[in-house]
Amino acid sequence: MYLTLAWRNIWRNKRRSFVTIASITFAVLLASFMRSMQLGSYERMIQNAARFYTGYIQVHQKGYWADKVIDKSMPQDAQLISEIELIKGVEVAVPRVESFVLTSFGTKTKGSLVMGIEPEKEDQLTHLRKKLVAGKYLKKGDKAILVAQGLAQYLNVGVGDTLVMIGQGYHGSNAAGLYPIKGIVKFPVPNQNNGTLYLPLKESQWLFDVENRLTSISLVVDKAQHVDKIVSEISSKVDLATLEVMGWRNLMPDLVQSIEIDNISGKVMLWILYAVIGFGMFGTFLMMTAERMYEFGVMISIGMKRWLMQWIIILEMGMMATIGVIAGISLSLPFLVYFHYNPIYFSGETAKAIETFGVEPAYFFSLQPALFINQAWAIFIMAIILGFYPVYAIQVLKPMKAMREA
Repeated sequence: MYLTLAWRNIWRNKRRSFVTIASITFAVLLASFMRSMQLGSYERMIQNAARFYTGYIQVHQKGYWADKVIDKSMPQDAQLISEIELIKGVEVAVPRVESFVLTSFGTKTKGSLVMGIEPEKEDQLTHLRKKLVAGKYLKKGDKAILVAQGLAQYLNVGVGDTLVMIGQGYHGSNAAGLYPIKGIVKFPVPNQNNGTLYLPLKESQWLFDVENRLTSISLVVDKAQHVDKIVSEISSKVDLATLEVMGWRNLMPDLVQSIEIDNISGKVMLWILYAVIGFGMFGTFLMMTAERMYEFGVMISIGMKRWLMQWIIILEMGMMATIGVIAGISLSLPFLVYFHYNPIYFSGETAKAIETFGVEPAYFFSLQPALFINQAWAIFIMAIILGFYPVYAIQVLKPMKAMREA
């Protein structure tokens, strides 16, 4: 009966109820968009760093990550790679040889990162084939290279040109070679796009004189939140005295720290948004209470208990908050789904300005379930707390004065 009475009270004044519900709907809509954009940017940063370079997990020689030199490579163990790929949650284990060289064409020279890869496995990690903007993708036995677009533009080279590569190989040996450019790839991260080369794994092992050795094994996992569990399982299978197993949080501490700092500022902005919206919601509750003072005075005068009236008001607030939260999520979800699969990319001078900070020039949106649950609960609880104003007003209400002033 009380639910029915509360529901009827809500729609006795449709304009007032719509204003209250609309304020809650707008709060959920705005908060969801803001938080989705923030979490989406974090997810993209992690994905860019993990899938474009380190992998979500890496296995390498102990001490290699602190001092990335070719001398700290490890033996290539096909059995270990197979065992790792059998672990639940691991999609592929990608062997690599990485080192730095001076890359030259004509009179121009630039320091570059050379990545020796197994082309098909690397494509499963970084989707490298999709980033091809000119030429063809590498094959296993090629004696050719893929060049990042930014580096190709700096050296003023194209498909078919031959680059000179000079560096240092295993235990101080010389690493020098001439390699034709088979393809050009483009990366969204400027630092990577301006200085990366790809060689087939066997050819890179020959170049750096590390036959049957790797600098790392990078892993693709099904979900980032499974990393810690998979790291523990791999650690139980390897000799931790010689090898090191690291998850993306340990591989990229600077990224984790920047995300945590930005997340704090994002939460502060979100609470400021909640405060602004809360005042708007409180205004609608204040208006509702003022308009119903005569009604409250009459009901108490004819014998209705205050606690019962307060309970009905709480039910009204809860119903309107629930309707507003559901409406806010329902309105925001289609837009967030669309922008999740169709990020907002910048162009022109704006894109160039953003890229100077080493950031991909785009807005990305997250669809984490917790995003909607947290926003919904925050707004719902805030609406209920603000709804205690009319409860207090009923508690201190004097029936004769309320009816006379109304």
